[in-house]
Amino acid sequence: MADSDSPVSTAPEVAPLPGRTDVPWPGNADVEWDTFDSDAYFKHNYDNLRDDDADIIRTVADFFQSAGPSNPWRARAIDVGSGANLYPALTMLPFCSTVTLYERAFSNRQWLTKELREPHGSWWRFWEAITSGRTEYTRINKPLDTLRSRAEVVKGSVFALEPARYDIGTMFFVAESITKRVDEFRRATRRFLDSLVPKAPFAAAFMQDSAGYWVADQFFPACSINERDIRQCLADVARIADIRAVESHGLREGYGGMIVATGWKR
Repeated sequence: MADSDSPVSTAPEVAPLPGRTDVPWPGNADVEWDTFDSDAYFKHNYDNLRDDDADIIRTVADFFQSAGPSNPWRARAIDVGSGANLYPALTMLPFCSTVTLYERAFSNRQWLTKELREPHGSWWRFWEAITSGRTEYTRINKPLDTLRSRAEVVKGSVFALEPARYDIGTMFFVAESITKRVDEFRRATRRFLDSLVPKAPFAAAFMQDSAGYWVADQFFPACSINERDIRQCLADVARIADIRAVESHGLREGYGGMIVATGWKR
């Protein structure tokens, strides 16, 4: 999760809280991210491997196996807005020497630090999906131990990422899930790409047509985007390998599926 570090647009998209007409969502900086319920989010989303995540994993792991950095012993990886999710970082593990888990929310940083020490068993099901038929991944015998030894949890806003620092990167369900504003979605996506060195491979996943979401008893904003929005946002900063819809049903109300994008930083 991330917070904004620059002035808001003069014409932001605004939407009210569900059931309220007096409390708008003008932007990311207006959300209390530090109270994000990481345990509830993990339990709802990653306590089991769903078909939609397995579909995303196939796309991302195949892409990274074919396009990963040629010098992984020196490559630096970043997962932007890790939240309560380890599987994006796991998809980069064979192709990097360090992994930055870059996260705005205090609660999520605490969760990540503990999770690296004492990971839930469900990550093994994710790792089985990641390794299936992929030799680069099967060479890692103890993925969770390896991730712990290479990962660093870092506090940071997506809007404050430094340019051209990382050799491979992921950003899953972040840019469209931290704001109701289209301009902030675009800026977050661009900042993620800008943090990568030229020709660095990346993978990003998005919720399609999201109307916002509940985590425990707290509601969070989202920006309703589709494949065309993502393609337009990436066009000038990335060489796109693939952007496609991922069928997803029943995760929660108020969304129209998922989208996964892969490519290289220009």
